[in-house]
Amino acid sequence: MRLSLRASWLVLLGALTAIAPMSTDMYLPAFPAITRALQLAPGGVELSFSSYFVGVLLGMLCYGPLSDRYGRKPPLYFGLALYSLASLAIVQAASLESLVGWRFLQGIGGCTGTVLTTAIVRDRCTPQDTARVLSRIMLVMGLAPILAPLGGGLLLAVWGWQAIFLVLAAFGLSCLLAVHLLLDETLTAERVQPLHLGLVLRRYARLCGDRQFLGYLLSQAFAAGAMFAYIAGSPFVLLELQGIEPSHYGLFFGLNGIGLLLASQFNRRLLRRYSASLLLARALWLPLGAGALLLSAELAGLRSLPLLMLGFFVLVASIGVINPNASAMAMVSQGDNAGVAAAMLGATTFGMGMLGGVFIGLAHDGSGLPLALAISALGTAAWLANRLLLGTWRVADGAPA
Repeated sequence: MRLSLRASWLVLLGALTAIAPMSTDMYLPAFPAITRALQLAPGGVELSFSSYFVGVLLGMLCYGPLSDRYGRKPPLYFGLALYSLASLAIVQAASLESLVGWRFLQGIGGCTGTVLTTAIVRDRCTPQDTARVLSRIMLVMGLAPILAPLGGGLLLAVWGWQAIFLVLAAFGLSCLLAVHLLLDETLTAERVQPLHLGLVLRRYARLCGDRQFLGYLLSQAFAAGAMFAYIAGSPFVLLELQGIEPSHYGLFFGLNGIGLLLASQFNRRLLRRYSASLLLARALWLPLGAGALLLSAELAGLRSLPLLMLGFFVLVASIGVINPNASAMAMVSQGDNAGVAAAMLGATTFGMGMLGGVFIGLAHDGSGLPLALAISALGTAAWLANRLLLGTWRVADGAPA
C-alpha cells in the first residue's frame, strides 16, 4: 500500500459507499404505505426505485471524468449537497411523477460517494491491496443492508414514510461535513487528465475494448443486478405474498445483510492465500445456484419462506466476495484512468440494477415469478461473462495476485 488509509478514512469511505444501500433499502418497508398515500397502481412505487438508478448511472458517468480533472473532493461536495436537498424534497412528494423525479436527482447526487470511493482507494493503494481495502470498507458499508430496513421500519411505524427521507437528508449532510473535515485530496497533479468531451468519450471507448476490464465489469454488474432485483422485488414477495409485517421486514432483510458482511470479511482472509480472480470465479457459482433454486421453486409451486430466504441469503452473501474482487481486478491497470474506470464500473453495475428494477415493475403479475426470473437470468449472465471473457475455468489456485 503506497499510503496507509487511516481508520477515519475507512469509516468515511464506508459511509459514502453506504449511501446507495441506505437510499434503496431504508424505504423498502414503506412500499405499501407509499403506494396507499400517493394512490399508486401496483408496481408503481418500484419505478421510483428504478429512477434512482437512472440518476446514479448518469451521475457516475459524469463524476468520473470530472474527478480525473478537478480532483475527488469537488464532485463529492456537489453530489452530497444535491443528494441531501433531493431527499428533503421527497418528503413533500404528492404524486408518482414528483416521487420519481426527486428520486432521480437523489441518485445523481448520491452516486458520487460510490464511484469516488473506488477511485480514492485506487489512488492510495497498490493494485494487490485494493481488494483487501474494499473488503474492509464493506465491513462499514455492509451494516447498511442490516440497519437500514430495520431503521426504515421503525421510522415508518412511529413517524410515517416521510421520516425515512428526512434521515437520509441528515446522513447526506453528515457525510458532506466529514468529507470537508477528514478527507484529503488524493489526485496528484501529475495524474490530472484534460476534460474534453471527445477525449472523455475515447477513454470510455478504450475501456469498452479492453476484454479483461469488460470481463470483470460484467461479472460484477450482472451479479449486482441480481441483488438489486432482489431489493426491488422482495418487498412484494415477502410483505404481500408471505404476509410479513412491515415492521418485521427489516429483520428478514437484515439477515441477508449479515451474510454479505461476513462474506466480505471472509474474503479478506482468503485473499492472503488465493488470487482475487480465482475467488471471484468461484463466488460466481453462488448467484447462479441461488437463481436456479428460486426459479425452480417458483415453477414447482414451492413458495415456502425458508426456501425463499435460503436463495436470497446465498445471493446477497455472494456479493460480499464478488464486488471487492471484481472491482479490484478491473482497476488493476487503470491507475491513470481511475476516475473514468470507476465511473464505468459503477454506472454499469447500477445500470443493471436499474434494468432489474424496471423488469420487476413492468412484469408485475401478482406472483414471485418475475423476481425469480430476473435473479436467475442475471446470475447466469454473471457466470457466463466471467467464463467467456476471462476464461477463468483455467485459473489455477495460487498466491494473491
